[in-house]
Amino acid sequence: MQAITLTGHGGPEVMEWAKVPDPTPGPGEVIVEVAGAGVNRADLLQRQGHYPPPPGASEILGLECSGTITNVGAALPLDRIGERVCAVLAGGGYAQKVAVPVGQLMSVPDGVSLVDAGGLAEVACTVWSNLDMVANLSEGEWLLIHGGGSGVGTMAIQVGRALGARIAVTAGSQAKLDRCAALGAEVLINYNEQDFVEVIKDATGGRGANVTLDNMGAAYLARNVDALARDGRLVIIGMQGGVKAELDISAVLRKNASIHATSLRGRPASEKASICAQVERTVWPWIHAGVVTPVIDRVMPMAEASDAHRLLDDGAVTGKVVLTP
Repeated sequence: MQAITLTGHGGPEVMEWAKVPDPTPGPGEVIVEVAGAGVNRADLLQRQGHYPPPPGASEILGLECSGTITNVGAALPLDRIGERVCAVLAGGGYAQKVAVPVGQLMSVPDGVSLVDAGGLAEVACTVWSNLDMVANLSEGEWLLIHGGGSGVGTMAIQVGRALGARIAVTAGSQAKLDRCAALGAEVLINYNEQDFVEVIKDATGGRGANVTLDNMGAAYLARNVDALARDGRLVIIGMQGGVKAELDISAVLRKNASIHATSLRGRPASEKASICAQVERTVWPWIHAGVVTPVIDRVMPMAEASDAHRLLDDGAVTGKVVLTP
């Protein structure tokens, strides 16, 4: 089969569309012929050498895909062959075929094309697992989302609204803020021009955000704590702003706040299966009802993955880029 391989670690130019051995299904796995594969920030970090795959996972980039089951491993029913699915992966999505543990498969939601579903699984599972399962976001609470125009951000706005929360977002351009507003965000913060701590406190009568979903990490840590309400929950899901920062523990104690840091990729298979089941049970009906809509910026040939990475790096994407082999 063909897949994106790395000639080394570095810029987008290290990616090549090359021949590699076909995957074979292990026990409890299926082979999916890929129709679409979403591009995620984690892929850029792996390409640069900063985010290696977990032990035993494919070295090929790609944390989600959609497609059709073409083969099944031992003890799995043959009638699953031909099923249209999307999936979260530990790696391997930038390819024509990928082996997927059966617990990480989800149906393609009604109203979503098979290709567009390639950019859905990772963001849906990331958002649901963090907003509901970790932060317990509740009706009437304020949710602050950093990077509101990203794939995770655009999904988090909609899921947050479906849970009854009020939404504030940060983004770097008016065009992205406008898109966030169209999705349901009330408070729009241009991080190049405004201090998000001041804006969220002003919008909430001085209380702050009940839940903050953060993709920046170290660079925002102190300000994120400052922006939290009492009993607030900070959930860190990215490291775009670095990995090390000082934490004023007294500031966290005064607010009775909590800080969580999560990664979907490295979770045990049983946890991923549980998340996928909950997403399919809860989020997919919202998509069917039109309450939540996948935001796909563009679809590109997988052989042009290097250009897709450049677009994401340049901030020229709202929502997701999906690659098709």
